Amino acid sequence: MTLSELTDEFLVYISAVRGLSDNTVTGYKKDLECLANLLSPQMDIIEIRKENLLLCIGQLSAKQKSAASINRFIAAMRTLFSYARKFGYLEKNPALEVKTVKLPKKIPNFMTETEVNALCDAPVKNELLWQSRDRALFEMLYSSGCRASEMANLSLKDFRDGWHCAVVHGKGNKERIVYFEKDAVEALKIYLADRTKKFDELNVPLKERPETVFINQGGTSLTTGGIRYILSKYSGAQGTKHHINPHAFRHTFATQMLSNGADVRLVQEMLGHSSISTTQRYTHITTEKLIDIYNHAHPHS
Repeated sequence: MTLSELTDEFLVYISAVRGLSDNTVTGYKKDLECLANLLSPQMDIIEIRKENLLLCIGQLSAKQKSAASINRFIAAMRTLFSYARKFGYLEKNPALEVKTVKLPKKIPNFMTETEVNALCDAPVKNELLWQSRDRALFEMLYSSGCRASEMANLSLKDFRDGWHCAVVHGKGNKERIVYFEKDAVEALKIYLADRTKKFDELNVPLKERPETVFINQGGTSLTTGGIRYILSKYSGAQGTKHHINPHAFRHTFATQMLSNGADVRLVQEMLGHSSISTTQRYTHITTEKLIDIYNHAHPHS
């Protein structure tokens, strides 16, 4: 079996059988296409050795790829060859002995309370796109800690207890409950009324209206890319002039929850992290925040 054939079969498997998200499948596809280009798409998989894979990693390093990108590439290789071994195409996984690259410590990008409030208020003060939708979107991202993809896929039928909580489908299609505080709920109600008016203006029949909460000006479901674009408009030169990506809301949610005394395992559950170590990195942020406050407030600092 060639590397190209194995890759095609593997991608079908993780999509159709394991049900991984489109974003995850696309990520695997990108890394495995890179592997094929560095070796050869027609190379027989039984000829691939650890040394071949190490040379690939060396080439990525020479191209100054980040440590995170290289580690993702290694993880994709390991998973591909584990699949090949599981189904009897290989006797041994050549990627198991390939070690990951040490990652530099990086603090997740988060906003201060003042910054996040300014961003949530930005659509009201400066209507660049769709005022009620954009305010509801920002308030709900901040209130729930959802990923942009989770918010894009959020459906009207997912809500529970009125509009105060919802079931979202995270990575690996894992379900969890997220919560929305009063500002988010109020903003959502205003937007939903405008959403109905928008469909009426576009003459979209009830049965053809998408179930997703957030839509674009054309009446179709808002995508993850659309959410990034909206946020770039309000955080760019025409808005707060402090450009951020949607994940900053999630980082801010986690940081503020832990800073205000929430249990780390509760925050882990709310964020949908499979490992508590992922959540614990936010405790490092809160520690640094305390040190910064001390250094600024202590008279002898």
